[in-house]
Amino acid sequence: MATLYDDFTEYFEAAAQYSELDPRLLEQVKTCNNVYQMSFPVEDDDGDIQVIEAYRAQHSHHRLPTKGGIRYSTMVDADEVKGLAALMTFKCAIVDVPFGGAKGGVCIDPFTSSPEFVERVTRRLVIELHSHNFIGAAVDVPAPDYGTGEREMAWIADTYRTLNPEDINHWSCVTGKPLSLHGIPGRREATGLGAVYGINQCLADPEAGHSLSPGLEGKRVILQGLGNVGYHAGRELSEQGARIVGIAEIDAGLYDPNGLDLEDVARHRWEHGGVAGYPAGQVFASSLETIEQPCDILVPAALEHQITIDNAERIQAKIVAEAANGPTTPDADRVLRHRGVTVIPDLYLNAGGVTVSYFEWIKNLSHVSFDRMLRRNSEMHNRRLLDTIEQQTGTRIEASMRSKLEQGPSERDIVYDALAQTMTESYDRISSLRRERELPDLRTAAYLYSLELVAQSYIELGLFP
Repeated sequence: MATLYDDFTEYFEAAAQYSELDPRLLEQVKTCNNVYQMSFPVEDDDGDIQVIEAYRAQHSHHRLPTKGGIRYSTMVDADEVKGLAALMTFKCAIVDVPFGGAKGGVCIDPFTSSPEFVERVTRRLVIELHSHNFIGAAVDVPAPDYGTGEREMAWIADTYRTLNPEDINHWSCVTGKPLSLHGIPGRREATGLGAVYGINQCLADPEAGHSLSPGLEGKRVILQGLGNVGYHAGRELSEQGARIVGIAEIDAGLYDPNGLDLEDVARHRWEHGGVAGYPAGQVFASSLETIEQPCDILVPAALEHQITIDNAERIQAKIVAEAANGPTTPDADRVLRHRGVTVIPDLYLNAGGVTVSYFEWIKNLSHVSFDRMLRRNSEMHNRRLLDTIEQQTGTRIEASMRSKLEQGPSERDIVYDALAQTMTESYDRISSLRRERELPDLRTAAYLYSLELVAQSYIELGLFP
């Protein structure tokens, strides 16, 4: 069975055919630089010793630090983290953040393990990474991924700080931290929110290949995965007028052409551990069966290899928006393209997470929040502008309205605006390249744009002979 790294290689080579770069340089850009495989003992809750397998891959050092999440899953292996690290390199290039790609994985089930055991594994992982120089603000900066979140990032930051008490930038060693530990507002919802910004750009693109009108109002959406990414994407889609007609989870799937109440389904999932038994809509025993139902936009927001050659012919969406990493296999991608389905590729669409992680990293290095530098100045500017309007018009602005208009941006406002700008500009770059080079789809354009940008860095840094 093909691995995620196999998928990456096939997509990379398909895009490389449109490049005139030296094949030896392309091979260097494609190759993963480092893969560190670890085995370390951790005491379980019964006092026995478990040997934990873990991995950290650094795909490219053309920019440092390397950057990428750590996932906790019993399915993790070296090829998976290599593939995900490679995606991260090109994801960072597309959204213009100064990182090389990395990814990590730990072979445990975080959903059945006790919090105490997960904490012991996490802290021991940091010790292993630190001993081989695989973590640090200028070296390699992890982030949350499948099976991890703010809690694990807090443990990582605390352990790293203990190991490096003299490092004033210790909080920069990891992103996705809680706000109380110098995280940044908007990081939790960044991937899902960024995906919605990207979907809007695609809907507004008359040459994207779909037949849908601009804007999300009335669009029928199926979400696969109601974790962090799927939930926040679904919430933003709903707020912008889309109708969530399907929600697919690991235990079952729901479908209702009249729409599902996302918040109510999320509450049911939280209380019951899944969506099975939800008292509304049609229930499907299989998540994969759910994503085959009629919709305008399908948002795979779970794991890789969800759309394959076995079900690609039955996908009824007009747009497949890849909020997850590697949800579509190359064979399935060709089938979807042949059928006229527009695919918004993962290495662009889910780059909102690393974009806001970049903002958090900058905030931690500068030791000051963004709104602290800007808010008062903005409020003074707004106050002068409102004074001028009142003087010129002779009309007083009502006090409560004036108070709202005077307010400067919060840190969350700044993050949201910068994320929206990044996703908009990044889409425009790959869409323009697709037109200029007459490329077959957005995925090829995204890969070609990023591989040529990374290759240029190799040349300028003298990393290619």
